[in-house]
Amino acid sequence: MRIIPYGRQHLDDEDIRAVVEVLRSDFLTQGPKVREFEDALAEYVGAKFVVVFSSGTAALHAAYYSIGLSRGDEFITTPITFAATSNAGLYLGAVPTFVDIEADTGNMDVSRVEDKITNRTRLIVPVHYAGHPVDMEKLYDVAQKYGVSIIEDACHALGAKYKGMRVGSPVYSEMVVFSFHPVKHITTGEGGAVATNSSQLYERLLMFRQHGVTRQNFVNPPDGPWYYEMQELGFNYRLTDIQSALGISQLKKLGKFVDKRKQIVKWYERLLGSNPYVDLPVEKEYADPSWHLYPVRLKDGYKEKKKRLFERLGEDGIKLQVHYIPVYMHPYYRKLGYGVGICPIAEDFYRREMSLPIYYSLDINDVSYVVDRICDALGSWIG
Repeated sequence: MRIIPYGRQHLDDEDIRAVVEVLRSDFLTQGPKVREFEDALAEYVGAKFVVVFSSGTAALHAAYYSIGLSRGDEFITTPITFAATSNAGLYLGAVPTFVDIEADTGNMDVSRVEDKITNRTRLIVPVHYAGHPVDMEKLYDVAQKYGVSIIEDACHALGAKYKGMRVGSPVYSEMVVFSFHPVKHITTGEGGAVATNSSQLYERLLMFRQHGVTRQNFVNPPDGPWYYEMQELGFNYRLTDIQSALGISQLKKLGKFVDKRKQIVKWYERLLGSNPYVDLPVEKEYADPSWHLYPVRLKDGYKEKKKRLFERLGEDGIKLQVHYIPVYMHPYYRKLGYGVGICPIAEDFYRREMSLPIYYSLDINDVSYVVDRICDALGSWIG
């Protein structure tokens, strides 16, 4: 039986050769490929600096740390995201505040953000859900009004554009965070990155990535050429040269990866355009999504059948996913005092949402099979 997951990586011989070349070199980590990958990413997204990390979570943690988020601060984000977006703030002792979403995009509803700002709010973290950008100009205006920083969680959105600019160019934020997990647009196995235009933030990101250690701007007089100092409590969040070589190779193919995802979206729109079962994702006028996910929403009368539909499709080899359980509904967050009902639109979105397969090697026959099986199952359960 063929298996069609919701997402997967695409590696070719060029990627494999790039990794093998590093394995045969003098550096497996802390070598030249890391900087080469960072420079290539910075040029692609239009940022002055990029620092790569061992995961998207590590990149979020480093970004929040570098902006100065600390114990007792509050930060505003969306519940429709992977838990790492808010967990990274918890690591620093900060308190997440969740704002409800737009039902059509799954993105943070920018019009609701201002009401959530208090005198303890330090940071806003929008998530470009499914690769569709948040309306950043409007959010920036709110943040400027209250003197609040913005860090974009763009872990879904490499290759997307907002008002003609590539996501990652930090025009409306201090930093932009990416992930290179295998289901993302490009992969380094695990990996992440932070883009910024601030030299000060760049230096803090570098130090945090490497145990808080630096070989410049010493506090004490250096003892000799071997000297280094630990000036902050950092982490070992380094990306290896092996992973960076893979990232460099993958980045060269990002354009065709995004184009293929857009083609798959057109197939879904053609095959599901007049269906009575699901609502399709939208594309706002300011956005050029890169479509990390293709999240459809079950219509009234069908959302109650989601569990049964997942089981039925699983038997047919179709492995859908749901993005996401609202973060504050997880047991850990419930223990922190968050309750059901905080963001009712997000909770309804969760009950309806299904992420259909979308990845580079998917073809029209696969998409047709997925659509047929969904429509057959839901059609047979009417009434």
